Amino acid sequence: MSQPPRRLRSQDWFGRHDSHGFVHRGWMKGQGHPAHMFDGRPVIGICNTWSELTPCNGHLRQLAEFVKRGVYEAGGFPLEFPVFSPGESMMRPTAMLFRNLASMDVECALRGNPLDAVVLMAGCDKTTPALLMGAASVDLPAIVLSGGPMLNAWKGRERMGSGTHVFKAVEAVKAGTMTPAQFEAAEAELNRSAGHCMTMGTASTMASLVEGMGLALPGNAALPAVDARRQVLAHLTGMRAVALAREDFCLSRLLTKQHFENAILLNGALGGSTNAVVHLLALAGRAGVELTLEDWDRLGQDMPCLVDLMPSGRYLMEDFCYAGGIPTVMRALGERLHRGAPTIGGQTLGEIADAAEPPDGGVIRTLEAPFKPLGGITVLRGNLAPLGAVLKPSAASPHLMRHTGPAVVFDSIEDFQARVDDPALPVEADSVLVLRNCGPRGYPGMAEVGNMRLPARLIRQGITDMVRVSDARMSGTAYGTVVLHVAPEAIGGGPLALVRDGDRIALDVAARSLELLVEEAELARRRQALKPFASPYQRGYERLYVEHVMGAETGADFDFLVGGSGAPPLRDSH
Repeated sequence: MSQPPRRLRSQDWFGRHDSHGFVHRGWMKGQGHPAHMFDGRPVIGICNTWSELTPCNGHLRQLAEFVKRGVYEAGGFPLEFPVFSPGESMMRPTAMLFRNLASMDVECALRGNPLDAVVLMAGCDKTTPALLMGAASVDLPAIVLSGGPMLNAWKGRERMGSGTHVFKAVEAVKAGTMTPAQFEAAEAELNRSAGHCMTMGTASTMASLVEGMGLALPGNAALPAVDARRQVLAHLTGMRAVALAREDFCLSRLLTKQHFENAILLNGALGGSTNAVVHLLALAGRAGVELTLEDWDRLGQDMPCLVDLMPSGRYLMEDFCYAGGIPTVMRALGERLHRGAPTIGGQTLGEIADAAEPPDGGVIRTLEAPFKPLGGITVLRGNLAPLGAVLKPSAASPHLMRHTGPAVVFDSIEDFQARVDDPALPVEADSVLVLRNCGPRGYPGMAEVGNMRLPARLIRQGITDMVRVSDARMSGTAYGTVVLHVAPEAIGGGPLALVRDGDRIALDVAARSLELLVEEAELARRRQALKPFASPYQRGYERLYVEHVMGAETGADFDFLVGGSGAPPLRDSH
């Protein structure tokens, strides 16, 4: 015998024949929804991070209309709603401060409303992990739709990449090879269409990992924002969301250890952003999956970089799209992936990979002939980072992967900005720039300031990279031999707080080592002189954040948000 249709969650609102049902249906009908929309069909939430203050997501309002078309075609009832949108390019002190806030917004919206499934519309860096973290905590059927990258930017025949060429332009002005007028003209040249960064920065990385984990339909990561095929993808995503609701295909089925391991392997192949580390660790915590820095190092230590994209390479996301995108990279990875992992579209990951075009040998390479020998995230430990630190080898300089030099210490980003170009600063090419008090609690929010620009005096001498060490993060579009996420952070008494100017620091990437070459007795003396951290925040979200954020080594989530609460029936509102 066939099973009766499952009673959908939304019927606890719209299927009642009492005063509550009257209120729920009646107010919705006031927006022009006809009565048959409440006949038991799946209600699909469209969780939208559209905002004019988040330029990467500024086109999502229009894209949502194509999602609605797909929902209607499949017999569902689409309802769009906004959630907080932390935009990377505008928000101060850092969008990362508000990732957890956005995730709470999503969690409450999903749990408290009559939704059977949800389409998560994201784009800018923190919106993808925030939406997934909130959705994982509730565990409704969910599917991601990214906004897509901008079109390639050009300066003559030279490709210019979001973020990457901003950093290059700043250095060029300092070196005197670029005029202020040329610098200003590059602003419009670099941003010539809707969409997020077209480099393999954090936005592209997270969209790629979402696709590689099977949380979005094939093509999600690479199709340009203005490509009509992204509108088709939105339509198909809406259709698939209705099927997910009917199948009760909950998000947790795609948040297994195998899916996370696939994401780590894929991140290495892409030369993806170091920010993926904190976001996936936080998401795993919400999903109840044990994921640690050791997993990142274990899976990434011998993973070559297969994709020639900025900031590690030459090309951009539009080129990546034409070369086959994520399915082609997954084909190139072959048996390294968990090919039997299910995906949101019903296929296994292996089936998607097998149907993809082979690598072109240019933008996307093979395991046998990779773009760079090392692509995975390297996890460093030692007396300077006992809980771990990360480095991105594909964006680093080979000659600095083993380096010992004297520290030049900055206690804040303001201290750095005030002194870095001082001709009297005792800094040379072999120095190690140290920036501290910029971790999750110290900034607060762990801003993307770890890729400190080089002193102007050294740039004029032709120096293009130096070892830099920080408890901060860096933009996924950035490059250089930069050690990040040093844990525990300095503000909590981590060893980074003990470094003094002139101390020798030894980095050995092959040995996974980061050491402060100072006698333990001297470090103990310095530790005794440290003052305990006193939060300057007495109210509001900043106080909540500083009191409850965990360390970078666990994903910088709130301690009270680890795990999930599901979507149980809630008490009536009237």
